[in-house]
Amino acid sequence: MIEAPNPILFTRHKHLLGLLDAMGGGVENLDFQRLLFLYCQETGPVAGYEFVPHRLGVLSFTSDADRRKLSGRGLMDPDEGTWRLTDAGRRSAQVARDVRRRCVVFSRKYADLRGDALAAETYRRYPYFGTRSEIAERVLEGDSVALARIVAARPRAGTGCLATIGYEGRSLESYLNALLLTGITLLCDVRRNPISRKYGFSKTALAQGCEGVGIRYVHLPELGIASAQRRNLETQGDYDNLFLEYQRNCLPAQVPALQRIDQWVRRGERVALTCYEREPTQCHRGCVAAALEQRFGQGFTATHL
Repeated sequence: MIEAPNPILFTRHKHLLGLLDAMGGGVENLDFQRLLFLYCQETGPVAGYEFVPHRLGVLSFTSDADRRKLSGRGLMDPDEGTWRLTDAGRRSAQVARDVRRRCVVFSRKYADLRGDALAAETYRRYPYFGTRSEIAERVLEGDSVALARIVAARPRAGTGCLATIGYEGRSLESYLNALLLTGITLLCDVRRNPISRKYGFSKTALAQGCEGVGIRYVHLPELGIASAQRRNLETQGDYDNLFLEYQRNCLPAQVPALQRIDQWVRRGERVALTCYEREPTQCHRGCVAAALEQRFGQGFTATHL
């Protein structure tokens, strides 16, 4: 493995490396995700990682991506089963002294907590992050209070509904949490080309992220707008003209796709239409939602997340 000379680290990388170093340089995968989660909750936004409730507890997709990057730079072992620093990684972890002190204090506090006991501690303190867990009942056996708090933290199942969401300005974790907290069961990607330079939002990565938190992902490219038509959009008037053409010339030919969405909602699915732009007035997903409301009537008034 080639060691990168004096690698430049983001603040979150320093916290990740510092925590792993303070924990002895190597921690099993699930345990480190839980420890990093607790560390971030106690340290605050400066630590840089967000998490989603996952089937085995808590997960930061961004930290997994960082592990791959740091491994490629010679600072971490590439073994995905264990988070382990290389010698170069341990040297890098000791550069930021203020971060190191914080990590050492945290590591002493949680030195003896691993496995099921660590998972149980996580769920007791942060019940929302047990809402998708497949192991909560086992690790919290006999703790009816903690299990009840997890049940109470689950978004209530509702009737079918329509929502829209853009990923502009969001991390993958905050995006998925917005879907989970709204009770979304199906994410409908209406991009023509579901490719993104933003981590986690290309088709395969987004589908995997959704699957990991129990949300179904479906791509309907026929509802998208060709990228060539989206160039040189500078004012709201430019967007309005584009969407007027889309509503007149594209959507009338896409009745089968609109009917699929209609059927999902009528079956009780809570559907979110997704594309890039944060503001629905600057995204064609708002036109799709309006077309559904116009075509199928009440029940299709969309909530914009």
